[in-house]
Amino acid sequence: MTSDQKHSWSDIRELIHSRILDATYRPGDKLPRDEDLALELGCARTTVHRAMRSLAESGIVERRRKGGTIVCTDPVTRTRLDIPVTRLEVEMSGAVYAYHMVDCRHLLAPGSVTAVMGLVEREVMLNIKALHLSDGKPFIYEDRWISLETVPEILKVDLKRQNANEWLVRNRPYNRCSVQLYAEAALGEIAEQMLVAPGSALLHIERTTWLNDAPITHVRATTAPGYRLSTTS
Repeated sequence: MTSDQKHSWSDIRELIHSRILDATYRPGDKLPRDEDLALELGCARTTVHRAMRSLAESGIVERRRKGGTIVCTDPVTRTRLDIPVTRLEVEMSGAVYAYHMVDCRHLLAPGSVTAVMGLVEREVMLNIKALHLSDGKPFIYEDRWISLETVPEILKVDLKRQNANEWLVRNRPYNRCSVQLYAEAALGEIAEQMLVAPGSALLHIERTTWLNDAPITHVRATTAPGYRLSTTS
């Protein structure tokens, strides 16, 4: 490899991964420094860094601060988690779907959203709060941030009639996704929108998508009691 223009970070990722699979790098081995791999492969250090980050996110290697990159001895089994279209989730259950946009405005993204999207500086994004209903009852309440740098065309969408979840799934492909699932007490606006008693434990799904390194959206979806999520591996 001699040109960073001809070989993307995904090419570098697959090359390093192939060395792990053929035992060139064995479990527990410390990999060469990013700078050394970049020199060997004829690419930028940032390209190797991006490839290593992807391998770490897949549970293949471990990035240790000041300790280099180690091949995992016990690789994590990854589960496939598709991004569903909420309307179809409801309709496939035999219920009637409805959607209500609670709020939509341009806001400076908070530090927590900026960090999880991998941005260095805070940006003005489109913040959408919306309620998805199943047979007239709250199903999912979402608090979504959309990057206007990556998805400027979202401003042309009538989000009172078409929900952002469905539009993004159909119109904005992604190649990287981060998901967090956790139970947390519903308070304030969330409890009010979900029609539950304050303090009720509900499942929250936080999801962030990117196209390469460009963030697309970050959403925190609060689900109704009894919500079920299916995965495949």
